[in-house]
Amino acid sequence: MPNNVRIIDTGSVYKWLPIVDEYHYLSDVLCRNAYYRVYTSSVMDNHASILVGVTLIFLLVFSGCTSVAPSSPAPATPSPEISISQTTSTPVPPGTFTLNVNSLTTGSPLPEVYSCKGAGESPAVSWDGIPAGTKSLVLILEDPDAPSGTFTHWLVYNIPIDVRSIPSGQTAQKVLSNGAQQGDTSAGSRGYYPPCPPVGTTHRYIFRLYAVDMDITQPTADRDSIDWALQGHTLAKTEFLTTLKR
Repeated sequence: MPNNVRIIDTGSVYKWLPIVDEYHYLSDVLCRNAYYRVYTSSVMDNHASILVGVTLIFLLVFSGCTSVAPSSPAPATPSPEISISQTTSTPVPPGTFTLNVNSLTTGSPLPEVYSCKGAGESPAVSWDGIPAGTKSLVLILEDPDAPSGTFTHWLVYNIPIDVRSIPSGQTAQKVLSNGAQQGDTSAGSRGYYPPCPPVGTTHRYIFRLYAVDMDITQPTADRDSIDWALQGHTLAKTEFLTTLKR
């Protein structure tokens, strides 16, 4: 090896350098190493800072520190009213809309004259307290205890609201003198069909009166069609209970 040449260890590479260039090379290596240390130290510091920041954010979020203090609730505003086209039953104070059958008290026996045991004529019926908005009335007499199911004995509809009673002894005509119309009974006949329970039994006979918000336009009617027409159009209803034993 020449006298003016030295081997310089740079970490991984051995170089032959002339002595005159040794100081220049060492100076260059030292500067590079210093730069590397400063640079890598700066990068590591930045990485460490980022890691610490992420860790702090994680702890803040999951420990509930990001929750916002509740503010005063805004004053409630009334919700807009929703209009409903179909009429529902309007509450009527008890005792206002009333129905009476002759001079009977509710729950009392129906006189035989109005049954198959007597003349079989229709009783006098009256009412009071028709609710506001009523356009017509419907009267139904039924036997809920009939062997084959509820039996309709009388069906009167489109009763004018200025009418307050139906006299006794009505015939089977389609339109009564007061303008009301009679529908078909469960026996298929029009007008009043006198109650006639099986021998040895007592049945209930219920008079029902409905206040309706329209006129029923059916030319003829039976119980099914009247029940259908009453759906969503009944303002109020009342009833009167009688019994009959045979």
